Amino acid sequence: MSSWRKLIINDGNTRQFKAKGKAQELVNERIRFKEVLLIGPDGESFGKVNIKNALQKSLELGLDLYCVSPNSNPPVCKILDYGKYKFDKEKKEREAKKNQKKTILKEIRFTATTDKHDLDTKARASIEFLKKGYKVKVSVFIKGRMMQRMDMVKQTFNTFLDLIKDYSTADKEPELLGKDYTVTLSPKKNIIVNGGKQNAKDEK
Repeated sequence: MSSWRKLIINDGNTRQFKAKGKAQELVNERIRFKEVLLIGPDGESFGKVNIKNALQKSLELGLDLYCVSPNSNPPVCKILDYGKYKFDKEKKEREAKKNQKKTILKEIRFTATTDKHDLDTKARASIEFLKKGYKVKVSVFIKGRMMQRMDMVKQTFNTFLDLIKDYSTADKEPELLGKDYTVTLSPKKNIIVNGGKQNAKDEK
């Protein structure tokens, strides 16, 4: 009998269960459909059956009745060990979350009048970030009347992008956001060093 619930048989007809935790999914007596398409624990089909018969069949097998597709016509229910199903599902979700790669965004800022030496320095820093698998947001801060000299802003901006073009690809076209002319860059896959792994001190 499934460890997920405690069954109490009264007069051979009625049964109750006590769930561990807060069960929100359609399982056992939570299923209110009159008829369901019943699937057995090994994937075998019992066809369309009355919900009472489906519950009785799960009881006979010492397992639970779980509605895997409530929006189907008729709804699809499967006989399984709900406790084991929940455990396996939560385990997979934890592993997926653990393996999900964290995206780190670094920002490089300069102005349209930043000199070539400083641009080279910022470009080298950007390349190091990209090699580690970080995204890089490049922003040109537009000061005062420089808003009237967008040609100069874009020239400096493009000069910088040319310095790192072999290491990056733009996520989308550059855009003007407030006083920043900006673009977000992703690293080219072939330049990421050691799969993008960093030491903790690198993320500071």
